[in-house]
Amino acid sequence: MRSHLLNDLTAEQYRSSVTEGVERVAAKLATTDRPFTGVTVDTLAPRIASIDLDRPLGDTGAVLDELEDVYLRDAIYFHHPRYLAHLNCPVVIPAVLGEAVLSAVNSSLDTWDQSAGGTLIERRLIDWTTARIGLGENADGVFTSGGTQSNLQALLLAREEAKSDSLARLRVFASEAGHFSVQKSAKLLGLGPDAVVPVPVGPDKRMRTVALAHELERCRKDGLIPMAVVATAGTTDFGSIDPLPEIAGLCAQYGAWLHVDAAYGCGLLASLKYRDRVDGIERADSVTVDYHKSFFQPVSSSAVLVRDASTLRHATYHAEYLNPRRMVTERIPNQVDKSLQTTRRFDALKLWMTLRTMGADGIGELFDQVCDLACEGWRLLAADPRFDVVVRPALSTLVFRYIPADVTGPAEIDRANLYARKALFASGDAVVAGTTVGGRHYLKFTLLNPETTTGDIAAVLDLIAGHAEQYLGESLDRAS
Repeated sequence: MRSHLLNDLTAEQYRSSVTEGVERVAAKLATTDRPFTGVTVDTLAPRIASIDLDRPLGDTGAVLDELEDVYLRDAIYFHHPRYLAHLNCPVVIPAVLGEAVLSAVNSSLDTWDQSAGGTLIERRLIDWTTARIGLGENADGVFTSGGTQSNLQALLLAREEAKSDSLARLRVFASEAGHFSVQKSAKLLGLGPDAVVPVPVGPDKRMRTVALAHELERCRKDGLIPMAVVATAGTTDFGSIDPLPEIAGLCAQYGAWLHVDAAYGCGLLASLKYRDRVDGIERADSVTVDYHKSFFQPVSSSAVLVRDASTLRHATYHAEYLNPRRMVTERIPNQVDKSLQTTRRFDALKLWMTLRTMGADGIGELFDQVCDLACEGWRLLAADPRFDVVVRPALSTLVFRYIPADVTGPAEIDRANLYARKALFASGDAVVAGTTVGGRHYLKFTLLNPETTTGDIAAVLDLIAGHAEQYLGESLDRAS
């Protein structure tokens, strides 16, 4: 079995095995003509359940053949231009190369003696990102597994900085269109069930600052503590960006920690055209960025950034076997001192490889293209009487629903849109997402593929309308 260990004796086997795997994936990417096959759980589950994991195949070629049957053939391919659903981006080749390197070397980024140059590369990328944001010379941060973890750590720091011995008095203010991880983080941090105060949004799906000011003032009058305000730069459902300068002003006035969840909108930090849409982000106390959303990186690649590096001490614990306190005075850089995680992948390498190959402008150009595409998609929807579109996009998300020409009740329209999404997924011709707006069901395009065209958008809209009309026609037949 030692023949399967990656080392100096098996380097050639490593080369041939990985090459064979890469060739399989490359062939699949080159021949995939739709984002999904439409396979069902009932079809796929028995295939996987029937595999005896205690009887290995012994040969990577045979394993790859089996993988074709249980995974590769039916995977959902985000690189396809008609994958329009969630915040999943196609990935750039330099980052995929970085993924291959980091997996093989297998550095762990918790301590210097497990990563060496990897530690310094991650720190350099943190400095690069905080400079892009404008957080100042005392800024710092650390890579994380994703936006949920980044938001959790940011709110942990905010909780500790609030310096309250009564968790029940702490309040977090977040847009009603913000990410659910805020509520989840509050629960994990031991805050009360009423700790997260939802702030209403306007028709543009941005936080109402007048409403925020009202809630902050009520918090003060009730003797409670405004622990944090979470502003969103790119909501999951709408891509909306909260008014950051005004929110920052209110945070300064009421002494609240300002966290900006820019998991989606961080692509604007590299934008050549739309960077001003996140003006005010430089006033944040902490920021979440997901490079695996709008920097075209493979999952996972995220970071939490802070204005004041000293606040990261709230996540610091010292273990004699790993990062004893003496290492601080010896100036040995251990990233575990800043992180909620211990063992941690060298995910920063993917971004490093990308920047060193394409540059920030290359990333920004790709993100600008999908933002431009969303504007074109919005114009298509606004001009199409078959659809109702909710809001003009600030990033690359479109939320809309099919509206039949004939008078139909709202519940029936809901069911038609739900059916259309399900039928489209089952066909494999395209993948779209769904959400609710005002209690009604809507469909959603999240456009993160620069290869998607307005022609793709128009074609998918026609497919949606066709499925919805089929449902309504069958519904009418059943009722008659």
